[in-house]
Amino acid sequence: MFIGREKELATLNGLYNSDKFEFAVIYGRRRVGKTALISHFIQDKKAIYFMGVESNEKQNLENFSQAIMEYASGIMPGTSFVSFQAAIEYVFKLCENERLVLVIDEYPYVAKASKSMASTLQMLIDKNKDNSKMMLILCGSSMSYMEDNVLAYKAPLYGRRTAQMKILPFDFEDSCKYFNGFSAEDMALIYGIVGGTPQYLLQMNDSMSVEDNIKNVFLNPASAIFEEPENLLKQEVREPAVYNAIITAVATGSSRMSEIATKIGETTSVCSQYMKNLINLGLIRKETPYGEKESRKSIYAIADNMFRFWYRFIPDNNSIISRGATELAYKRIAPNLSDYMGRIFEEICMQYMWKLLLDGESPVEFSNLGRWWGTDPQERIQTEIDIMGDQDKSTVLFGECKWINENVDVKVLEKLKKRSRLFRYENVHLFLFAKKGFTQGCIEEAGKMGNVSLVTYDQIYRYLNNIDLSQ
Repeated sequence: MFIGREKELATLNGLYNSDKFEFAVIYGRRRVGKTALISHFIQDKKAIYFMGVESNEKQNLENFSQAIMEYASGIMPGTSFVSFQAAIEYVFKLCENERLVLVIDEYPYVAKASKSMASTLQMLIDKNKDNSKMMLILCGSSMSYMEDNVLAYKAPLYGRRTAQMKILPFDFEDSCKYFNGFSAEDMALIYGIVGGTPQYLLQMNDSMSVEDNIKNVFLNPASAIFEEPENLLKQEVREPAVYNAIITAVATGSSRMSEIATKIGETTSVCSQYMKNLINLGLIRKETPYGEKESRKSIYAIADNMFRFWYRFIPDNNSIISRGATELAYKRIAPNLSDYMGRIFEEICMQYMWKLLLDGESPVEFSNLGRWWGTDPQERIQTEIDIMGDQDKSTVLFGECKWINENVDVKVLEKLKKRSRLFRYENVHLFLFAKKGFTQGCIEEAGKMGNVSLVTYDQIYRYLNNIDLSQ
């Protein structure tokens, strides 16, 4: 079953229907669903699909030749082209009179094994593009390689592509489409645990409880995910031990560069280079207070929920997990799940806000959303606002998110109202988001104020999943 990626498919089909030479670059982290997207796109089209392997040029050329032979008639079985140039020239010849998609998946493996691959493609594209019906797709999981050697200004293929797509994990809305058996609350937990990466979502079983899924997937040394973060780092970076230490530091509470550097025993200058690579890989994100560009208050957070969960809970419990003490490991994790879900709930609330905006339902037409933190000048203490987004210099929204099992009290609303006064906006709208609901006092005060939206997680879930709110 193929899920989501409607925009990406629409873009690819638009390119295909142009009936002229097109060159799309598709890249993104491993397991994110690039190959599934391409396979779904070409399933009803004439296509040659070739996946590079981490081997030498001869092996890749033989595999490429085989892929061409499987499509084209008139080539003797077992024949291999003498070079990649000869093979690609042959495919261009096939494309003189018919629309044909040529896919080179895991392109970095091919290009690293054949040093002249990029310049060969450049030469053949320049020679044939004006009279060709080829649609060429280069796909790669090595984000740094694709950005530096395919998309970058100095790369041989620069200026030849007609489209590029960075494939990202699914948001909460699309992640929910994978399951029918989880309750609304369980679905938030599942999203918090594995995020929106398709291959990780497929490891979850909606006929089991969230607890059993955690035990079966994260606390089981034989599972596909148990060593996944470390294995992925080994594929992407040269010194995985240092990267592991950095991600662990961030996952366990160190958010500023100085704190992270101290935690791992490196200088901030050394640490910043590693951090830059992790940001490029989509594993870490740099955050600044809303409305500030570069700030000394910048912090770092784990961008991928599966990595966030794994590094938060697995390394500390690795010894007992390896000895089969699954129940003991889960008992250590369970009390911290509600606190862990706080940031996940903020993400889900922001996604809800974006959907409101796109549907024309938001009371504030913001251009961006983010968190804000800083000093309260009156009380001289550090404070923060979970969600902030302004429409212009006079109109803004502020939001507070509470993933707790009790109804949110009026004190939370009063605190958000007070924090909103740290800014000078004429028109202010407040959002309170609650896992369960709100006390009567909170509801009454929100009614009196008139500029407050009270939203429960159940309402968010139903809205994002197009479920009738009256049901």
